Amino acid sequence: MTKPKNTEFDIRGVNHLALVCKDMARTVEFYRDVLGMPLTKTIDLPNGMGQHFFFDMGNGDSLAFFWFPNAPEAHPGISSPQALPGLGSLLTAHGSMNHIAFDVPPEKFDEYLERLKAKGIAVSPVMNHDNSPAQVSATVTPDVFVRSVYFFDPDGVCLEFAAWTKVLDESDVTHDPVRADGKKAVGMITEMA
Repeated sequence: MTKPKNTEFDIRGVNHLALVCKDMARTVEFYRDVLGMPLTKTIDLPNGMGQHFFFDMGNGDSLAFFWFPNAPEAHPGISSPQALPGLGSLLTAHGSMNHIAFDVPPEKFDEYLERLKAKGIAVSPVMNHDNSPAQVSATVTPDVFVRSVYFFDPDGVCLEFAAWTKVLDESDVTHDPVRADGKKAVGMITEMA
């Protein structure tokens, strides 16, 4: 299969994703010192507005954080999940960011899982996502397309290490999207092909 191509814009990936943290020093300790992401740019915002720091998350993409001295408190279950997938509700509000999935090599997935645990990070059960009715398998089977483990950062941002285990193709795009009223937009996928 030929890789699908954006015919409207030459989007090359994620320049940066900007989140908000409660404590920039703690954020640096977690992302740089625990997850190993190099700190690439730091900004003190004008007029005491706060800070904006950037971390390299690979492939030229950055994860950025704002720190605002008067930011409202977090609202788990609204702006972020209350629990890790497999351990409780992952429901979040419209327009929220549910989680960030970092792409990791499949051959290093188990090693990275053990590394997270050794660093004292609480992790979800491993999810071997497949096409079964439960959508997860206890083991890696030929139907598993991605392996995942989830964990929280110090501010409750849900993070994931995800490892693709197979190449996706047109047979993986088969579900019509659901509209706000709960009805499927029947035929929308086949119209796009």
